[in-house]
Order: sequence, then C-alpha cells, then structure tokens
Amino acid sequence: MDKTRPHYNLHDIVELKKPHPCGSKRWIITRTGIDFALVCQGCGHRVMMPRKTFEKAVRQHWPHVTDEPG
Repeated sequence: MDKTRPHYNLHDIVELKKPHPCGSKRWIITRTGIDFALVCQGCGHRVMMPRKTFEKAVRQHWPHVTDEPG
C-alpha cells in the first residue's frame, strides 16, 4: 500500500478544486472503491467519478469522526 496516498472512508468530507454550480465545494463520500460516489453539501446532488479523477480533484480532506468509544 502506498503510504503517500490519503485513505478515504465513507462519510469523510472532501473539498474539490472546482465548485459545484450551487456554489459549494464540499462533498460527503458515500461510496469508495474503483469509483467514488459523492453528495454535495450545498444542494444534495449526487455524482459518481472514477478514483483517478477524484484523487486529482480533491483539495482538502476531513476524516469522519465518530463518537463511538474504542
């Protein structure tokens, strides 16, 4: 596994380089794998994109924090 690549999980929030037409740049990850599914935090629009495109488009990443112990 390549240590320089960030690890993306479900419900992580990412900021993409280009804004969505609604004006928001932040998206929630709803599917990971070969393709990524994202939901816009501004308007709720859903998109799918290949991993390579997704990784190039990400500007900032905030991991999902759970309140579960352990």
